[in-house]
Amino acid sequence: MQKPELLAPAGDLEKLKMAIIYGADAVYLGGEQFGLRKASKNFTTEEIKEGIEFAHDKGKKIYVTVNIVPHNEDLEGLEDYVKTLYDIGVDGVIVSDPGVFSVIRRTVPNLPIHLSTQASITNYETIMFWYNLGIRRVVLARELSLKEIEEITERIPKDLEIETFVHGAMCISYSGRCLLSNYMAGRDANMGDCAHPCRWKYYLMEEKRPGEYFPVVEDEKGTFIFNSKDLCMIEHIPELVKAGITSFKIEGRVKSSYYVATVIRSYRMAIDEYFKDPQNYVFKEEWIHEIKKASHRDFTTGFYFGRPTEEDQVYTSSTYIRGYDYVGLILDYDEDNQIATVEQRNRMFVGDEIEIFGPNKDYFTQTIEEMWDEEGNKIEVAPHPQQIVKIKMERKVESWDIIRKGRED
Repeated sequence: MQKPELLAPAGDLEKLKMAIIYGADAVYLGGEQFGLRKASKNFTTEEIKEGIEFAHDKGKKIYVTVNIVPHNEDLEGLEDYVKTLYDIGVDGVIVSDPGVFSVIRRTVPNLPIHLSTQASITNYETIMFWYNLGIRRVVLARELSLKEIEEITERIPKDLEIETFVHGAMCISYSGRCLLSNYMAGRDANMGDCAHPCRWKYYLMEEKRPGEYFPVVEDEKGTFIFNSKDLCMIEHIPELVKAGITSFKIEGRVKSSYYVATVIRSYRMAIDEYFKDPQNYVFKEEWIHEIKKASHRDFTTGFYFGRPTEEDQVYTSSTYIRGYDYVGLILDYDEDNQIATVEQRNRMFVGDEIEIFGPNKDYFTQTIEEMWDEEGNKIEVAPHPQQIVKIKMERKVESWDIIRKGRED
């Protein structure tokens, strides 16, 4: 068995570096043009170049999204853009539109092209159509079961890679083809500007009773009838591997660096543990408990084990579950005095109980007994965004370790 690639999202440089440090084999990101995430910061060309250098230095890969469904004017500048991506060493681009694919093949024929989930690939004949045009990786539609994926991997050439989403937000409509945002908010999902109306609260109004709004269920709060649970397949690593999936993709380019680190860390540990001894592999509940310490909705296995039912929807709220806050990032550590230099991310107080974790190691818990500012003055609270503080640690820590604390609300 070949160990699958763990593919992480990145909305900016910090998230890219965090993903790689916490165990990602590759990162996908969007530039300032031609990508499908306007809500994330996205990358300038110089930032992409820096990200590539950081990744390649650690033997990792960078893929760039070029997956809009363009109108005529949206094609302007595409040739120059993909030439630049090729010149700075991008490992592949993710594409959904045949026209964009044609431009890239014509302009930079040696640049690897991955076919996006936006292309809605659901069968091996369509895969072979694209394979014969030169595609060597396909991101399958989310609407496939494991059985269907296995049927595909058994029929396709050995040099064709299959990538699937294993974690993150789900569309209520056919993935990538929803028109609700366009119709209700004038924001085009296929241009990266989805307003996520599937997460809104809906009521029923009868034609002859304008202005009278009825809950869709017997609940005075209404109901979030289109609100899908989040996909989470960490408990099913063996099944995913046996299905022949090449790359396990995590959704979330607009999520925080804390989210990226937390989710990637758990999947990294689960995958590595499985490949140590597949026959005797046992899933550890702590991996999913750790994931739940990042913001999330309740979880579902999506379409992997059959069509989702009413049990795969969240009817009560569209908000995330947030049990912990990301409060600090370790910048440096002095082993002689056990003092860590920390960049604050949310308010910390002396007396707070905190948890510290890092890549591929267990977390530990301690209380903040003392805290100092950059000038060495004792302080009781670190209230300023990205304030630099010093904290004594009960155990050795390293740069890029993360400090979190439980929320009181």
